[in-house]
Amino acid sequence: MLLIETTDADFGDLIEGVAPRGLRQPSGGMERPEVLAMLRQLATEIRPIFRPASWMMVEEGEIVGLCSIVKLPSDEGVFIGYGVAPERRLLGFASAGVRALLEWARNDGRVDVIRAETSVHNRPSQRVLERNGFKRTGARVDEEDGDLICWSLAVSEQLSSNVEQSRQTSP
Repeated sequence: MLLIETTDADFGDLIEGVAPRGLRQPSGGMERPEVLAMLRQLATEIRPIFRPASWMMVEEGEIVGLCSIVKLPSDEGVFIGYGVAPERRLLGFASAGVRALLEWARNDGRVDVIRAETSVHNRPSQRVLERNGFKRTGARVDEEDGDLICWSLAVSEQLSSNVEQSRQTSP
């Protein structure tokens, strides 16, 4: 899985239904235009303060999903969100994208903690975070999104987890 930082022009292309930079996208597109416009605006607000702010998840030249920083980074950590094109869901791309994002975080000295929130009804997204070592840290109700589970992962824990997994899979 390759993460490619999105630009404003990339979001413009995606909103128009065009894959940017010579990449491909699933025939059904990435997401509804209004969601892409919201992600574009979010990246525009975050990018001057913290960059990169959003990425395309690319597998074999195809954009299979997007991931973003969804709040201005603070002492609480970096809050992320992610989504996969409808035609590419349940194929492991979200897990691979989050794993790649954690690799980026591990190599970025500004990031100590990654946080995420999932709907209580979105079990596939919960599994993505569990597979990547996130722990449930609480719950809250969002006016727009409803009941949410809060998740957190210290980047140092992620590093330790990967080292332990390597030991378990090595001969």
